[in-house]
Order: sequence, then structure tokens, then C-alpha cells
Amino acid sequence: MSYSVGQVAGFAGVTVRTLHHYDEIGLLVPSERSHAGHRRYSDVDLDRLQQILFYRELGFPLDEVAALLDDPEADPRAHLRRQHELLTARIEKLQKMAAAVEHAMEARTMGINLTPEEKFEVFGDKDPEEHAEEAERRWGGTEAYAESQRRAARYTKDDWKRMQAEVASWGERYDALMEAGEPATGERAMDMAEEHRQHISQWFYDCSYETHRGLGEMYMSDERFKAFYDSMRPGLAEHLRDAIEANAARHEA
Repeated sequence: MSYSVGQVAGFAGVTVRTLHHYDEIGLLVPSERSHAGHRRYSDVDLDRLQQILFYRELGFPLDEVAALLDDPEADPRAHLRRQHELLTARIEKLQKMAAAVEHAMEARTMGINLTPEEKFEVFGDKDPEEHAEEAERRWGGTEAYAESQRRAARYTKDDWKRMQAEVASWGERYDALMEAGEPATGERAMDMAEEHRQHISQWFYDCSYETHRGLGEMYMSDERFKAFYDSMRPGLAEHLRDAIEANAARHEA
């Protein structure tokens, strides 16, 4: 049985454009073509796409994914074992993916063929490629991005949970600060902005005041970042952006 590019995009939750790109660079070349020249994907192709998306979700660049999958010494079970080890070290929200890897391992061992929907249900309605490409486009050539990737790869589940708790605590205190009517240029707001900068430096990369200013602007210009901060309290993204600016000016004076 074979599937059209539109069907595979629907199964996997990726865009047709992503599949076309994978074909063009030789990462995922469809096994068949229709009489009209349209791409047709086999079950083997779907297995490879599943592996690609797992590695992309884990932050592997496309060239490394290709090298891993085309390694003649590796077999599908080795890929699954490697992915399982990486996934179980990740933040709690990725546990569903780890379970999916286990499911795939068990299915392969028992000779069970997963349906296309089962192979990709772990990704939900999220396209891992979208955020990976954006991160690489924005920061891929910077030392900060490389350092962030290096640190994140070492973190355990407990590390991620501790980080989440720090973010939650910071958000609650910033909410209370705004509730009290503290202006963004006030001492308390600037101190919270400084705590935010130090959190980034502690967990990801050395965040200078200049870099922090750029992040503050991004929190307003990028709808996803804005939505994240405004989910803590409406208007928090803008308030934080202004507090970051004030804090940077205070330390650079």
C-alpha cells in the first residue's frame, strides 16, 4: 500500500512543503511515483519519516539525521534504543514520546505493523520541523545557540522540573508585582527582569544586557513568545520588555 504526499503530511502532522524539502535533499525520497509523477510513500518510507521526526524533535540537524539513518552499521532497533535513552532524560511533557518509542520497539519486536496514524500520533498537532527550523534560522550560527544545545543535552528530568518550578515561581511573583501596580521602570520590576536574565544565563547561555534587550523585543514581536508571557498575566510581555530595557540601562549607566 502507498500513500500520497497529502496523506503522509496528515498522518505525520508536517507540511507538504517539509516533505518536498526532505525529498529534494535526499533525506526521505518516496519509494514510488504515480503515472502522473506524483510522490507515493510506502510503509518503509513512513518508518523512516518517523525516525526523522524523532531525531528532529530531539534537536538533531538534518545532516546529522541523514548520517544516523544511513549508517550501514545501525539497525532500526538501535535507533529506537538511542531515541528512548534521549527521550527519557527530557522534560515531563516528552514522556508521551518516550512511550511511543517503546510502543514502536515492542511492535517491531513482535512483528506488529503500526498504522500510519499510530506512528505519528505522538507528535499531536505539532510539527517538530517548524520550531527546529526557526531556532536554527534565528540563532543556529551563534555561540549562544550552541551553548544552549550543549547544556540542554546534559539536563535530567529533575533538572527540567526544577527549571519549570523556577519559571512558575517567577511568573507568580511577576503577576503579583503587576497586580500591585508596580511600573516597569520601578526597582521591583527591574529586579525581576534581572532575575529573568540570570535564569537564562544559569540554564542556557551567558545572556548579556544587549542580548536580553533583544529577547525583550522578541517577546513582543513574536506572537508565540508574547502568548507565553501573557498567559501568566495579560500585558506581562510588554511590561517585561520595558522592565528589561530599564534594567539594562540601570546596569550600563
